[in-house]
Amino acid sequence: MAMKKKFILGLAIIGTFLTSCNDFLQRDPMDFADETAYFNTVNDLKIYDNTFYSLFPKMNPLWGGLFVADNSSDNQAGKWANNLFYPGDKKTVTKDNSEWKFDNLRGINFFINKVNEKIASKSISGSTEYINHYLGEAYFFRAYEYFRLLSNYGDVPILSKMMENNLDSLVSSSVRVPRNEVARFILKDLDKAAELMQVNAPESGRLSQDAAYLLKARVALYEATWEKYHAGTAFVPGNSKWPGASTHPDFQFKAGSAEAEYNFFFQEAIDAADLVASRRKLDNDYIGMFNSLKTFSNSDEVILVRYYLVGVNSHGASNYLGRTGGGTGFTRSLVNSFLMQSGKPIYADQDYKGDKVMYEEFEGRDVRLTSSTKAAGSNIVTKTDPLTGQFLNDTISYYRPFIYLSGNESSPTGYEMKKFVSYEKGQDEQGKGTSATPIFRAAEAYLIYLEAYYEKNGTLGGNCDAYWRALRTRAGVNPDYNLTIAATDMTQENDLATKWHGSYIDKTLYNIRRERRCEFIGEGMRLDDLKRWRALDNMTDGYQVEGMNLWAEMYKMYSSSLIAEGIVSQQGISTYIRPLQVTASGSAYNGYNFPKAHYLEPIPVAEFALSKRVGDSQSTLYQNPGWPTNTDGTADYSANYD
Repeated sequence: MAMKKKFILGLAIIGTFLTSCNDFLQRDPMDFADETAYFNTVNDLKIYDNTFYSLFPKMNPLWGGLFVADNSSDNQAGKWANNLFYPGDKKTVTKDNSEWKFDNLRGINFFINKVNEKIASKSISGSTEYINHYLGEAYFFRAYEYFRLLSNYGDVPILSKMMENNLDSLVSSSVRVPRNEVARFILKDLDKAAELMQVNAPESGRLSQDAAYLLKARVALYEATWEKYHAGTAFVPGNSKWPGASTHPDFQFKAGSAEAEYNFFFQEAIDAADLVASRRKLDNDYIGMFNSLKTFSNSDEVILVRYYLVGVNSHGASNYLGRTGGGTGFTRSLVNSFLMQSGKPIYADQDYKGDKVMYEEFEGRDVRLTSSTKAAGSNIVTKTDPLTGQFLNDTISYYRPFIYLSGNESSPTGYEMKKFVSYEKGQDEQGKGTSATPIFRAAEAYLIYLEAYYEKNGTLGGNCDAYWRALRTRAGVNPDYNLTIAATDMTQENDLATKWHGSYIDKTLYNIRRERRCEFIGEGMRLDDLKRWRALDNMTDGYQVEGMNLWAEMYKMYSSSLIAEGIVSQQGISTYIRPLQVTASGSAYNGYNFPKAHYLEPIPVAEFALSKRVGDSQSTLYQNPGWPTNTDGTADYSANYD
C-alpha cells in the first residue's frame, strides 16, 4: 500500500526538504495508497473521502468539542479567561499548535489530481454518477480547508497541484495570495463540487449538492462583510497598511474596486443561499435536531449530520451537560438578546418579569432560548432537594445551577446549556453519547440570504420577508419583525455587534444579526461573526463577561460555603456573576480589551526561515499585522492597524 514519492505537497514539508532532502524524497510514504492498485473503483474513492469527514465539528469522546466552541466569544464563557480577548498572553506558536497546516490539503490535492487523471483514461470502474460525486466531495473538502485557513490567516498560499521536488518550486509556492482571491478560489471549488455532487446524498451523513451551495454562501458572506467592515485597514488588501503590499505591488481588486469586490461576494452569497433556502423548509422541532438518536435522511432542514457509534466516536455531551454545568455557560449578553414571544425586546415588553429569579426571566421567551438552557422557564416539583438530597415533602424547588463545582463540571455563568443533551436511555453515560450533531442546516441559508441581501441593497426585498417570518414562527416569536425593529432601542442592547466605527448600525441590520445570534446559540458560529463584522473593536474599557443575576435573590438558594469567595464573584462586585472576577489574581480580572492584532492568527515564526531560498535574506512569506517574524512573542499592540 505504498508508492515511491515523486512529489511534495504542502508547506509542512519544506522544513524536511531543507534538512534532509534526499532521505525524505526516497522514503515510501504511508499516507497514500498505491496508485496502481487504488482509485480504480467507486468504493476506493468513497473510502478515501471518508478520511476527510473528520474535519467537521464534533463532540469530543469525553469533555469538549462543539458545545464549548462558543466559549471563545461573548455568547458563552468557560472557567478561565480567554487570551484572545486581552493583550499579553497570546503569542506566536509552533506549527504543531497553530492552524497553519496544509497536511489535509496535500492528501486532497493528490486525490483530485489522480482521480481526474483516471477519469480521463476511463480507468475507474463503476457508475459515472458516483465517481463524479466522490470527486465532488474532494473539491468540497479542499474548499472547506481553505476556508479554515482564510478565516484564521486571511492571505494564504493556494496549492492545487502536485509540487515539483525542488527547492525553488517549493519556496515559490509559499507566496501568500490576497484574501479576496483565496475566497474566489474557494467559491470556484464549491461550484465544481456542486456540479459533481448528487442533489440527494448517497446516504445519510454524506455531503450533497446543497452542502456545497451552503458553504459557498457562508464563505461569500464572510468575505464580503470582512472586506466591507475592515476596509482600508491592514487586514484587507489594496492599501499601504496591508502587509502584502510590497509582495503584490500591482494588486487590483478583481471587481475593479474595494466596494465592487465585496458587493460581488454579497451577490454570490445571495444567489447560493437562495438555491438552498428556496427548496428546504425548516424543521418544526428546533431542539430535536440537536439531541436526537434518529437519522436525518428525510429532514429538509438538516443538510449534513454527524453520527456517532459507541466505542468508535461516541461523545460525552449528555453526560457532562446533563449531569453538571459542563464547564461552560451562556452569557447575560446572549440571554438578553432573545426576544419575548410578543416579538419585543425584554426592555420593551411589560410582561418581562426581570432577571432576579431565573425561572421568571425565561417566561414568555423565544423557544430557542428556553429549549437550549437547562430548566429554563420552569420549576421542579420534587420530593428531594436537588442540591442536598434532603426530603422536601413534595414542595416546589427551583433549579439551582452548578455554579459551585470545580473545573469542567461547573457552569461559570449559571446559564447552563441543554441544547445537546439527550434524555434517551443510556445517553447520560460517560463517553457513550450517540445523539447526532447537525453540521449544515438550511436555517443558515435563510439567515445568510437576509444579511447579504440587506447589506447589498439596503432594503428587505426578494425572499427576505418569507425567510425571516419562517425563522421567527419556528422560534415561537411573533413573525412581525417590523414590530421588533420599531421597538428596538440600540442604547439598551447588550451586544458587541450594535456598533461599527463607534456608531450604532441601523436597527434593521442589527435585528438580522440578532436573529442569527439566537438561531445559532451554542453552535460555535459567533466568533467568526464578531471578527467579520469588526465587532470586537467594541470589546474595550475592561469589558466584563456576565452571567446570571446571583446576588439579588438567587443566592438564597445556596449555602454560603458553596458560593464563597474564590468560587464565584462576590456581591460587592456586581449582582451578576462575573467569571473574570472570581479571584483578583486572574489574568483578565479587570476585563477584556481586545487587541486588533488578534483579528488574525500569527504565522509560526519558524515558517519564515523555512520559506527562503539558499542565500536569500527575505522569506517569501509576510507576517500578519502586528505579529513578529524573527522571534516568538506577543504582537505589537501599539501599531496602527487602521
